[in-house]
Amino acid sequence: MTSIKNFKYIVFIFLAVISISCSRADEDADVLSQEDISNIILNVKNDASGISQTYNYTLNSATNPVIKLTDGANYTVTAIFKNGNEDETESIKAAKDEHFLIYDFQGSQINVTREDDESSTRSDGKKVGLITKWNVVKAQNSVSPSLILTLIHDATSVNESLNGSAFGSVEGGETDAMATFSISN
Repeated sequence: MTSIKNFKYIVFIFLAVISISCSRADEDADVLSQEDISNIILNVKNDASGISQTYNYTLNSATNPVIKLTDGANYTVTAIFKNGNEDETESIKAAKDEHFLIYDFQGSQINVTREDDESSTRSDGKKVGLITKWNVVKAQNSVSPSLILTLIHDATSVNESLNGSAFGSVEGGETDAMATFSISN
């Protein structure tokens, strides 16, 4: 009888060790995925007036927030990523070498400069794009101007320069999150 009890005990210990060693805790620290982001929030502060407006895009929503911009104005814009009430922006900063934001202004003429501090500047010197300056030349340069903001994960290379209508481009990688904001005056 004792050997059966010992055998059951050994099997139990073996299964416990296997389940612990197969834990997801050993994975790369960055397991941020589209399922981990529920909202992309842009805090848009008019540099001249100091007035801030917040625009909250809920992923998979049928409506897009409308960002109101004034031609000729400059704005400081902070991007915040949320999962419910949790701020996932810190996870992006913690894995900054694996992330990059693309600001694609379609139908607007807006110049973007990345203003990230050390906390969101990659080891290759490229800035993730969590803090940007927008110089609005013409907010509505077409019928339906918009901003498509894309968070890229694990790109093989990134470039901050203007590429068509997008500020930033990547080679490789995958989309962690994407938001569409409408633009108006």
